Amino acid sequence: MKIAAAHVSPVFMDALSTANKAVAWIERAKNQDVDLLVFPETFIPGFPIFINCYPPPLQHGLLRTYQDQSVELEGAELSMVQAAVQRCGVAVVLGISERCKGGRTCYNATVAYDKDGTFLGVHRKLLPTYAERYVWGRGDGSGLLAWDSSVGRIGSLICWEHTMNLAREAMAEQRVQIHTAHWPALSSFGGFETVANPQVQAMMLNHALTAQCFVVCASSPTSQESIDHMEKAMGPQSMVKPGGGWTAIVHPFTPILAGPATDGEEQLVTAEVNLDEIKDAKVWLDTSGHFSRPDIFQLHVDTAPKSTTTFVS
Repeated sequence: MKIAAAHVSPVFMDALSTANKAVAWIERAKNQDVDLLVFPETFIPGFPIFINCYPPPLQHGLLRTYQDQSVELEGAELSMVQAAVQRCGVAVVLGISERCKGGRTCYNATVAYDKDGTFLGVHRKLLPTYAERYVWGRGDGSGLLAWDSSVGRIGSLICWEHTMNLAREAMAEQRVQIHTAHWPALSSFGGFETVANPQVQAMMLNHALTAQCFVVCASSPTSQESIDHMEKAMGPQSMVKPGGGWTAIVHPFTPILAGPATDGEEQLVTAEVNLDEIKDAKVWLDTSGHFSRPDIFQLHVDTAPKSTTTFVS
């Protein structure tokens, strides 16, 4: 089976154009005989790189536009993607900024589609990181579930959710076979130039080994066009530069099978994988089985959807 991570930039703050770009890369993946394609964090409509560059009150206009360009699960943009998935026969896990239906609250999310176009589910980032908290709401446990698909059992976490060890363990306990990890180009951000890629690599290799799964890590290089867009709206800044990212595919016993891509060149990072090799890793350690101590450690995960209001009669 061939899997791929898209090291690709969005058409910044333009959901429809970025959806069209996603379709083009799905078609490219089909032409390379890819079975599963993973897109970066909030690929539609792009990661809001401006949030760490300017005082929050001055960002109102950009934040309003970002809400407008975020997408509903049943909206036109994702319908285009879903149709391309069905037409091309490529399973897809896609990072989006999801706007709740009929509302304005947005979530940093991933959506998954099987090769026949079946919608598998949505995962909302449990806790937005740092300045992200005035862009997105908090996800609940209803999206902390693995998806059974024709390419294997898929799990998904976003960015620094990978530092939330209990969230990672919740996915590992579901015996995920392919873990999709979604990132922005963290190494293009001020203060992270030298530490971001080593951090991401460490987290990806750690999760591959401790969950005994393949990890597909997709990040989105920062484009000059996105920088120009925010500087036109907000003025010069020095916190974000073009390029960056860490996109790779990791084996359950931690060899890096493909990548990492770490610059601004758009590409598919691809690898042939054999899910049967997970069993080789589990001879040594099966952290959801023989290499665990349930008599000492217990993990409670609430997967019930949470609503702001409960109406009773």
